[in-house]
Amino acid sequence: MKHLNIVNGPQNVSAIIQGCMRMPALTKEEAAKAIISAYEAGVNFFDHATCYGAGEAEIRFSEAFPLTGIKREDIFIQSKCGIYPDRREFDWTKDSILSSVDGILDRLKTDYLDTLLLHRPDLLFDPEEVAEAFAALEKAGKVRWFGLSNTTPMQTELLKKYVEQPLVINQLQLSLEQSQLIDQALYMNNKTTEMSVSRDCGVLDYCRLNDITIQAWSPLQIGMFGGTFIDNPDYPELNKALAMIAEREGVSKSAVAIAWILRHPARMQVIIGTMNPIHIKETCEASRVDLSHNDWYKLYLASGKFLP
Repeated sequence: MKHLNIVNGPQNVSAIIQGCMRMPALTKEEAAKAIISAYEAGVNFFDHATCYGAGEAEIRFSEAFPLTGIKREDIFIQSKCGIYPDRREFDWTKDSILSSVDGILDRLKTDYLDTLLLHRPDLLFDPEEVAEAFAALEKAGKVRWFGLSNTTPMQTELLKKYVEQPLVINQLQLSLEQSQLIDQALYMNNKTTEMSVSRDCGVLDYCRLNDITIQAWSPLQIGMFGGTFIDNPDYPELNKALAMIAEREGVSKSAVAIAWILRHPARMQVIIGTMNPIHIKETCEASRVDLSHNDWYKLYLASGKFLP
């Protein structure tokens, strides 16, 4: 497993993160097997959010973790707060952040979070309130590092004006099919294609300039909830290109698709969501795949993009 050091953040973290959104569907024994499978594949970073199963993902993880024999200090646990599906709103108020973290720690049965991310921007957020919440959480030892999820460069800059702690992570959607983080720079100033429209406000380069590690979510997905492009008949050229490299490298097509993200010099982490121990092991093989410059472009073009 490839590891990286997050600037101003956790060190020696796995390039692949085990996402726990689907954990509520498992028994605690099945969840323990998923955790062990990820850990044995080299994953030491686990991602949660308060809205995953309305907290049930965190509960299941805490029920399963004692069965794994893994020490708490040997892994990094991350959670996100701010989304309230029942209220149909996003909330970054101080009280919301503080109460959310208390709930997270209680459900996870841990004294601290390694990282806390604010999960999708509250359109009414007050950066001074966020700063007060982060300061209180750090002082109490409840959170070690802080970051964001799905935020624009200017939202991040506004927070940085008030927040004393480094914002070390931004969790963003990226896959071969959903590659907006990369596309617009290629088609800039080109009125002949909609791909010239900026949909990300330059957040990829912004994060690189400001030492913010991008965590790519839904690395195999079509859109947000369109299923996977792996073996999808609507993506024949992409699957053909993935299969050729997968055969050459002796890995799965899913591993190649994730290796495509890891090949980017931004040194991102990638979040996987499968709970199947076999698929976890297969997907984590991405860490040992070294795609060439040419391989990367072949996959990019096979996904439906074109060069101007």
